[in-house]
This record gives sequence, structure tokens and C-alpha cells, in this order.
Amino acid sequence: MYDCIVIGGGPAGLAAATYLGRFMRSSLVIDAGGGRASSIPTTHNLLGFPEGISGQVLLARMHQHATRYGAKVVNDFVKGVVQTQSGFVVTTAIDEVRTRTLLLAQGVKNHRPKLSQEAHDRGVARGLIRYCPICDAYEIRGRRVAVLGCSEHGAAEAMFVRHYSDAVTLLTQDASRLSEAEKTKLTRGGIATERVPIGNLSINDQDLTVKLADGRSLRFDTLYVALGTSAHSDLARMIGAELGPSGCILVDEHQETTISGMFAVGDMVEGLDQIAVAAGQAAKAATAIHNRLSHPTPPCPPLVPTAQI
Repeated sequence: MYDCIVIGGGPAGLAAATYLGRFMRSSLVIDAGGGRASSIPTTHNLLGFPEGISGQVLLARMHQHATRYGAKVVNDFVKGVVQTQSGFVVTTAIDEVRTRTLLLAQGVKNHRPKLSQEAHDRGVARGLIRYCPICDAYEIRGRRVAVLGCSEHGAAEAMFVRHYSDAVTLLTQDASRLSEAEKTKLTRGGIATERVPIGNLSINDQDLTVKLADGRSLRFDTLYVALGTSAHSDLARMIGAELGPSGCILVDEHQETTISGMFAVGDMVEGLDQIAVAAGQAAKAATAIHNRLSHPTPPCPPLVPTAQI
């Protein structure tokens, strides 16, 4: 019986495990791999790393930090969670484990452009394809920038990027879903809007070429993908936690979900998707879990009466 099982081994989950370890609480981190942080080429806005640090190196350091204080980290896939009177039973691909509390830190999945996996990953590694202007728009100052996503979200991201470059173009992957008010705002902001869908996207060593469906070709230094994300909230939905309209998990000021004893942190919670924010949420959740275990509520009466002998 663990004090807490953390599902997700990204920055949020590992930060929570580190705090739990320093609270002298036993924790198990179950990580299926493939999180967004692992694909970050270099982040420059994480305090303490002014020269930048890659996502993989950061995760390796956070893993070392968490295990130093006793956290156990395993690579596995969680298939199901059941709430019990004493906590939760977590079923994985290879095991079944019990815990008093549960913390979800599974993140979200980016909606990607229509591009092969190899070309996409190469573009991300070279900074030609990006997903977070809050994280790295500083690096593309004055360059030719495209934003893919002709929707309200895409328009807002294009306006954000416009602060860093005078050459911003909003592209659409399928059909434009902009309102007249959004079109007017983009025009006034000096943002070019292409309503013809993308036909093909190719990447070379220095830049990328977008061929539109009408045959025209456009070249850019960077493409920001603004097609949205999907939260990995299937487990939360399975156990009955309340979700927001976007599919993110609803939590209180202590990061506790609507399921007693189950907490959620990081990008799968509604808010600003930043490593620093995820770590702060993890600190709050771990502290709340520690306090909860230090002052447990009286156990509920058994669901089935004890047989009389």
C-alpha cells in the first residue's frame, strides 16, 4: 500500500514525487513515456538554466531527484483505476497496486499537422516546428513565422506571436473557421491570413516550405502549430471525476479532483501549460496529500455488513 501513486512521469509527476519523498511518503510513479516534455529541444525560460536545457536532460535530472528521496519510478501503462474504502487499486499492464491517494499527471496530446512522424520530429528538433509561443517565441524574433490553425485559438496565437515578428501568416489545414470580427482584428494587427488550405508541408535544414492547395508556395523560418490539444483524461473520466468543456480535469485550490483522495496536476488541468506552473501545482498537491495522510478522516462504514457467526 503506497501513500500515493503518481500516474505520469513528466515534470509535474516527478516534482510531486520529490515533494512526497521529502515528506517521507512512499510513492510510485507509473510512466508510459512519450510525454511532451521529452521532445523539447531546448527550453530557455526555466529558471536556473540561463543557457537552456533540453527536455530529456531535464527529465533525467528530475528523475534522479525524485528517486534520491525514495520514489519508485516504473515504465508501465495504467489500464484502470478503482476506488476502494482505503484508497485506490491501480491496474497496469503488468501489475496491480494499491495506494491511499492518487495523483494524475498524464498531460495532454498535441494535435499535429499532416506530416510524417520522421519529418515532424526532425522539424521539432531543429526549431522549425513549435507548439508553445509562451515558451519560445523569444527565439523567433524578426523571422518569417507561420501559425497553423485558422480558428479562434489560431487567431489568438497569431496575435501573440505578432509581438515578436512583423512577418506572421495564419494558415489553415482544412477550412477557415474565423469570424468576421477575428478577420478584422488580424488585418488590423498586420497578420496575413491564407484561407486556402495547405496542400503539402516540407522541411529542409534551414526553413520549411508550405504549398497551398491552389499551387502557391510560401517559405517560413518557423511554423507554430495551433490546432489544439486533447487531455489524457480517460482514467479520470473512467473513475467519475468531473471534467471541463475542454476535457481537462476540474480541481480545487489544493489540486484535488471531484473524487476524494484523487488529485491532478500539470497540463491536464485547465490553466497555463508551463513546466514552472506544473511544478507549482505538484507542490500544492503533494502538500495537501501529506496533510491528508497526517490527519486522516474516520473510515467509512463497510459497504457490506460483517457476517455474524
